[in-house]
Amino acid sequence: MIQRIQTIWLLLVSACAFISLKLPFYSGFADTPSQFELLNGASHFWLLLVTVIIGVLALFTIFDYKTRVRQLRLCALGILLEGLLLFLYYHYSTVFTTGTYSLAAVLQAGVMLFFVLAIRGIQKDNKLVKESDRLR
Repeated sequence: MIQRIQTIWLLLVSACAFISLKLPFYSGFADTPSQFELLNGASHFWLLLVTVIIGVLALFTIFDYKTRVRQLRLCALGILLEGLLLFLYYHYSTVFTTGTYSLAAVLQAGVMLFFVLAIRGIQKDNKLVKESDRLR
């Protein structure tokens, strides 16, 4: 389990997801110009829910190493959930009158990238198992 490269990628996915609960994605002034606000993963219920689901899904996928097909499907589901999360961040950031994206917004791109790299690692494992079965 730990010697597989996708374990590292999935650990990085969950770390980025849980770190994004505290670090801001967007910061600026909301409806009232005197109120500076931060938009992070814990700002709204739906952001919190989807972020936690992505982090837990990545951790669950690590321990589901015996069924590689299910791992592939869970990683694809994680990518879809990350797309939903980015849409929710965009939706909640339109409330701000002025503001800017934070440097921590890169974490969300990292989640997507690490899921893709995990899928590549799982596919390489599938290919290796099929080749070894063919040699028997």
